[in-house]
Amino acid sequence: MRKKIIFLVLALGLLVLQSTCGAAEQAAYKITQFHYAVAKDTLQIEIGLNKESGDFSLQADEKNPNQLVLNLKRTKIGSIKKSIALDGKIAEKIEFKQPDRTNGQALISLPQAAAAMKYKVYTMPADRKSNKPFRIVIAIKKAGNAGGFSVGNVNGKTIVLDPGHGGSDSGAVGPDGIMEKDVTLSVAQKVENILEAAGAHVVMTRETDTDVYGPGATDRQELQARVDAGVRTPGTDLFLSIHANSFSNPQAHGTATYYYSKTNYDSMLAEALQNGMVQYGGLADRGTSEANFYVVKHSAMPAALVEMAFVSNPAEEDLLASDDFQEKIARGICQGLGTFFAETGI
Repeated sequence: MRKKIIFLVLALGLLVLQSTCGAAEQAAYKITQFHYAVAKDTLQIEIGLNKESGDFSLQADEKNPNQLVLNLKRTKIGSIKKSIALDGKIAEKIEFKQPDRTNGQALISLPQAAAAMKYKVYTMPADRKSNKPFRIVIAIKKAGNAGGFSVGNVNGKTIVLDPGHGGSDSGAVGPDGIMEKDVTLSVAQKVENILEAAGAHVVMTRETDTDVYGPGATDRQELQARVDAGVRTPGTDLFLSIHANSFSNPQAHGTATYYYSKTNYDSMLAEALQNGMVQYGGLADRGTSEANFYVVKHSAMPAALVEMAFVSNPAEEDLLASDDFQEKIARGICQGLGTFFAETGI
């Protein structure tokens, strides 16, 4: 009788252990949505999950140079289509696989080696108003030469770029309807291309037309979310917020840069950026000024906020909407960054 009791206890213990191990192996996340779109030269893939996850990584496939692998730990693939054709130029298809019962994978087939592409992965918060869940986003584009323009002294630097406004916040709107949030994102992307081609590591506070914190945030929450991009990125060298100016008088014009003196380098950064933008953009020089702007004040590293031109000025609104001027001002910004690093030795 005693042996039977011992056997039953051991058996029950084994069942509990198996049950606990099984529970530990269960997936925590599930893919619920998939969407992709192409804007200019960038393919954006959005993979929606049932809840927020940080258990993922993206890298080139060691066995297949023409393939990217997104590893999704503790994630069930769900009922989405397992193989989906993409645009065919930037990427050919994406395949979802379940290597085991707890981990998922997404394999992205490219028309050329991943080493010849530029790609990054980031997340976007859930947006209930638009019926969009938390998303893992993969942005892929062909590596370019930044239009033949190059900048020195930025190789190995980590730079946070903050395209002003976005999502529910249009920023200033010009007389012809040009929105600040669209211009700042476009210029930031051009700056990103130039810097990355020169060897810099660029972190964007937003990659698309979206709120950084999420819908319904207070102004402080939204601004702090932008500052946090620098805080959570190890070794960030500087923070740059990109904006377009506006004033009630449509004749107001020119380029300006703002800073907050919290390090020995903030005013130097502003001066270098201002000189670069005026040189390349060719607009009136409104100089640099110290200002109590949240993102430059609360960024621990050297920081500046640039006002490229006045979207409220009809002539400058036209410039801000033009790809040619955007490229010029982006080059001016990059030139300023290169000058800053050369002068400070940071």
